[in-house]
Amino acid sequence: MTDPSPTGTTPALPGLGDGVWVILPTYDEAENIGPMSAAILEALPAATLLVVDDDSPDGTGRLADAIAATDPRVRVRHRALKQGLGRAYLDGFTQALAGGALTIVQMDADFSHDPAVLPALIAPVGDESADLVIGSRYTRGGAVVDWGLGRRVVSRGGSLFARIVLGLGQNDLTGGFKAWRAATLAAVPFDGVHAGGYVFQIEMTFRADRGGARIREIPITFRDRRVGQSKMSRRIVVEALVVVVQLRAEELLGRVRRRRRGS
Repeated sequence: MTDPSPTGTTPALPGLGDGVWVILPTYDEAENIGPMSAAILEALPAATLLVVDDDSPDGTGRLADAIAATDPRVRVRHRALKQGLGRAYLDGFTQALAGGALTIVQMDADFSHDPAVLPALIAPVGDESADLVIGSRYTRGGAVVDWGLGRRVVSRGGSLFARIVLGLGQNDLTGGFKAWRAATLAAVPFDGVHAGGYVFQIEMTFRADRGGARIREIPITFRDRRVGQSKMSRRIVVEALVVVVQLRAEELLGRVRRRRRGS
């Protein structure tokens, strides 16, 4: 692959994205699904785009179906109930792995993750220098724009809290712009993932790290959604704090049990 440009993106090439599946969970993203799909496939012309829609009341799923009907690169997975971001991703990951994906990308549908960065995001997986690449707001060169102080504190604080409690080295643990080597993702036991929302991002990186994955961060600029409303809530933040502590407690308990069996 070509080297990233100074802006952090890599120019799209005709065959770029071969073997790549982009998982795009949606809920009430009718205004974004059309332009977002086009932007993703412009950046990765050979990729497969899988839209995972949680029965959006605004008709996002129907719009995705119309796109898929005219473009064989687009597939749609309809889910009957809104079960949270994490569950939508796990469903999409399962479909991509079954479909023979080599690299699996996860990203938001609201343009907070810039599709133009996709070639740079997948490059370390493609050249076998990383197993998981995180588009990072908080590594050197990364940035967040259009956010108020409160949301910045929650996001940055959540990453710092998880980093300390779980002993992880990554700076951005709450972001959802990632590229996975398929084999690395397949090694994560999905049945054991108990996070349904915001903390899903932390939990998956934690499990990849503990599985020995080579994890790399590349800087991105994160922008607030163009249209629609944020899905963030106080309940989601509290869930993140609880699950992070639970993950650490489970890990420590597992160590104690292994020591007892070995004594």
